[in-house]
Amino acid sequence: MHEINETPTFNLKAVVRETGVQPDTLRAWERRYGLPSPDRSAGGHRLYSQRDIEIVKWLIQRQAEGLRISRAVDLWKALESEGRDPLRMPEYASSAPGRVLPELDAGAPIADLRQSWVAACLAFDEARAEAVLSQAFALHTPETVCIELLQRGIGEIGQGWYAGEVSVQQEHFASELAMRRLEMLVAAAPRPTRPARILIACPPEEDHTFAPLLLTLLLRRRGWDVIYLGANVPLEQLHATIESTRPNLLVATAQHLHAAATLSDMADHVLEQGVPTAYGGLIFIRMPELQQRISGFYLSDRIDQAPQIIEQILSSRRTPGRADPLEDSYQSALRHFREHQGHIEAGVWERLGNGEIARAHLIQANLTMGSNIYAALRLGDIDYLAPDFQWLTGLMVNYQIPEPQLQRYLEAYSASVQEHLDDAKGAIIQTWLREAVGAQFPRVGITG
Repeated sequence: MHEINETPTFNLKAVVRETGVQPDTLRAWERRYGLPSPDRSAGGHRLYSQRDIEIVKWLIQRQAEGLRISRAVDLWKALESEGRDPLRMPEYASSAPGRVLPELDAGAPIADLRQSWVAACLAFDEARAEAVLSQAFALHTPETVCIELLQRGIGEIGQGWYAGEVSVQQEHFASELAMRRLEMLVAAAPRPTRPARILIACPPEEDHTFAPLLLTLLLRRRGWDVIYLGANVPLEQLHATIESTRPNLLVATAQHLHAAATLSDMADHVLEQGVPTAYGGLIFIRMPELQQRISGFYLSDRIDQAPQIIEQILSSRRTPGRADPLEDSYQSALRHFREHQGHIEAGVWERLGNGEIARAHLIQANLTMGSNIYAALRLGDIDYLAPDFQWLTGLMVNYQIPEPQLQRYLEAYSASVQEHLDDAKGAIIQTWLREAVGAQFPRVGITG
């Protein structure tokens, strides 16, 4: 079997370029777990052997399989204690010793690196994707790579999925690679040096965590004490979290209309406890008018500007803007819709439950329609439905639902709304759906 050179030869930069693991992470692993264990030069600089590099790759592969770094190290040490070399065990062969990763243009600009990374992800080529990231981190700051390569790259892949050009498996593969690297960077971020504390969370029913985790990284690298709560944070438990952590600011993100509505609830909730909210996300870029519906500070359309805005908020102690109050007619329509939503969806099933549309598609369509109608009413303008209504129709086409079936679904939902809602309390919803479906399919009227 090929011998793995144990002579300390490589400096830290070479290890970063070969493995994609950043210096702070390597130092943290060495300090906490004793892996890898480099020698030192006469000047005190770390020197790594080829075996050290293979150890790092082995640990990365175990993380890709679902182990936390601490568990991966425990596994390594357990195998060694049994007299076995993990690098020589076929079942743990993550890469051949001394493997040379694909060559990249050393001077490639970030846009070219992003396209190379996207292409590697779409080809399910993890080694190539990691090599591109290693090159990018060698040439650019972590902030630049995370924003210009990872965030924008995931955005491009997401657009390809929506257009039906990228599979859900490809999208998930890319997202997992990006999240894994981002989590490693967050774990290796320096300890806080500033006094204020920031909570970062996704509101209820928001599962997209890349942007809030990226913002966590950007703030931690600037010395802020950040507590990251993750996806879908329930409001009923947030009160206790705020009581125990005593933050100076809550930061929340929303990507879709329904999440904007739950973010509005979250901002009102924490403001009652004396904590202001700063917020952002894709939905507020697509629909800037929603910013008037949230009690708090809008951060920016660009995530790279958000840390400076947060710092200004914390230093100035400004009073957050209050959301526009919800009109009585919308409050009434919202209550009425929630009371009858089950009947509406049952009416859709009566019309289409004969297998005309696949059961899973019908369930998802009802869920999306119902949550978006609720959100538009909660946020005070039924016209907020328009962009997400268009998104729904595009998504169903992406799921290869033929246009006649899509037409039947939208007509059936609208007809059920006309049937089950009161003409006075539900007029806002009834009128909008009638007009929207008529505009979408003008040749055919609403049918029962």
